Amino acid sequence: MNKSKRHLWISIVSIVAILFGLMTIKEGGTVLFTEAGKQGAGNYVPFVLWFNFIAGFAYVVAGIALYTLKKFARPLVFVIAASTSIVFILFGVHILSGGAYEMRTVAAMTIRSTLWILIAITLLRSRNN
Repeated sequence: MNKSKRHLWISIVSIVAILFGLMTIKEGGTVLFTEAGKQGAGNYVPFVLWFNFIAGFAYVVAGIALYTLKKFARPLVFVIAASTSIVFILFGVHILSGGAYEMRTVAAMTIRSTLWILIAITLLRSRNN
């Protein structure tokens, strides 16, 4: 991949990560800190909600780090991908144990895990080229 295509890809991924992080912080914060948000959230799972809210800040930092080509961007992306996957697995255990949940949380965690795993794999592959 030539340098200009790589820079364009990193710019796009960075912007997506930042926007995704800001939306995650806003949505999670609304549920965590407002009564209307709690009522509208249905059967939310507190540990998943808190993780996603905190992870939103990491998404923003990762996006900025990727955009500015900081060395810590790669490890941060790998930590985000791994920790999101672990929380998704724990969420699955919660569901299989009979815990209440919302299908939109399943969808959101699928999107989050897939996005960050794909970013991590792509960064890993680009490092080897």
